[in-house]
Amino acid sequence: MKTHILAIDQGTTSSRAMVFDQNRRIAGLGQREHPQFYPHSGWVEHDAVQIWTTQAATITQALDQAGISARELAAIGITNQRETTVVWDRSSGAPIGPAIVWQDRRTADRCAALLADGHGPLISSRTGLLPDSYFSATKLAWLLEHVPGARARARRGELAFGTIDSWLIWNLSGGRAHVTDISNASRTLLFNIHTGRWDDELLELFDIPRACLPRVLPCAFSPADEPLSAALGGVTVPITGIAGDQQAALFGQACLTPGMAKNTYGTGCFLLMNTGETTLQSQQHLLATVAWRLGAGAVQYALEGSVFVGGAAVQWLRDGLGLIPDSGAVEALARRVPDTGGVYFVPAFTGLGAPHWDPQARGALLGLTRGTTAAHIARAALEAIAFQSAEVLNAMQADSGQPLRELRVDGGGSRNALLMQFQADLLGAPVVCAQHAESTALGAACLAGIGAGLWHAADVGAAWRAGPSYLPRMSRDEAALRLQRWSLAVASTRTFQ
Repeated sequence: MKTHILAIDQGTTSSRAMVFDQNRRIAGLGQREHPQFYPHSGWVEHDAVQIWTTQAATITQALDQAGISARELAAIGITNQRETTVVWDRSSGAPIGPAIVWQDRRTADRCAALLADGHGPLISSRTGLLPDSYFSATKLAWLLEHVPGARARARRGELAFGTIDSWLIWNLSGGRAHVTDISNASRTLLFNIHTGRWDDELLELFDIPRACLPRVLPCAFSPADEPLSAALGGVTVPITGIAGDQQAALFGQACLTPGMAKNTYGTGCFLLMNTGETTLQSQQHLLATVAWRLGAGAVQYALEGSVFVGGAAVQWLRDGLGLIPDSGAVEALARRVPDTGGVYFVPAFTGLGAPHWDPQARGALLGLTRGTTAAHIARAALEAIAFQSAEVLNAMQADSGQPLRELRVDGGGSRNALLMQFQADLLGAPVVCAQHAESTALGAACLAGIGAGLWHAADVGAAWRAGPSYLPRMSRDEAALRLQRWSLAVASTRTFQ
């Protein structure tokens, strides 16, 4: 019996692949970075072809490291950076333009106009989202408007739109499959999360031809129900699991019951709280989103808050200021000082995400004196990640009416003990790292394993193990004072525009 699962994890800054064995342990890993492009202020692009070539290379690396061939794979699970938008020619398979990344703000004015024209309530009630350039619809509309002849070709069915999962599956299947899953579809502003279908009224609002859209699948499905497969080295391997990266991480963290929450500390920070079969209409400017659907089962939902700049702030210290040689050096630098010396860093490089949703906000360093050092700035950057996450989690508790019992964490930032302790201090709740650091890839592998019939959802919860945990040490009065000062710093980024 084949027992290995290949998890494809395509992220904002790198493509990765992991082979998991039957005990959900990593047997092989491949990783390749891919570049970001910034052609104008607020614009962020990828080369979709580079994404595919780097991803294909990581599959070979992972299989080689695991010492197995594609013939020994039971199934493939795919997880991906969400919202990033690709449009390609169905005949040639070539993209018609750059991939517009989730961080890109070029369509902020279009979203502001949608709000001004009163379309916000319709969009929010159907999709659970807010009209923001973060999501795919206005990115897709921009490509169809700015590439000559694109909209007419899309109407004729000559072009295909997809988020990164769709693009990868198209290439893995040799151009035979144009599909997405319900979690990725729910991030486009075009998908009705209550009916589980593309929404005709929203398609008309954004002027998106239905002919260019992918077919929507569950997050886990059997080969008998969906005969979707990848061609790897002449071998056909079933694809049985797909989920956006944050939903995959929620699943991999075994947040399987309502009220459980996780935060992934990556390029941005993404906080999700399971709300079960119920969609919560946020009063705190959070998002309702699809968490997952397993086969023909009921759709599970989540509340989500997105912090646009998390680890990207540390990358800026490295690449923009040259304060550290690599991202891993930030903790040692920050520990040279006992506190920030009154410095607050609001990394609103691409505007502010939840709960503010202000695309015009810009970053700020506040409280500088002649005594400010690189160490103070580094510590302020780490604290900024925790402050932004605490804002979102406080909003989630207000929306759900449930106090946070613990926060499960993963991603690169979860390995930073200084950051995790400060996060626990602000929240007044335990912060628990997963023993398995690769929660996103593990979630994709678990979904694929369920689809292939190797595992059951209950196995995911039973197998989850805690790693390092951090208990709050700061008084609640001190935490409240810190958050109040943070709010003042955020307000300054919204007035200086």
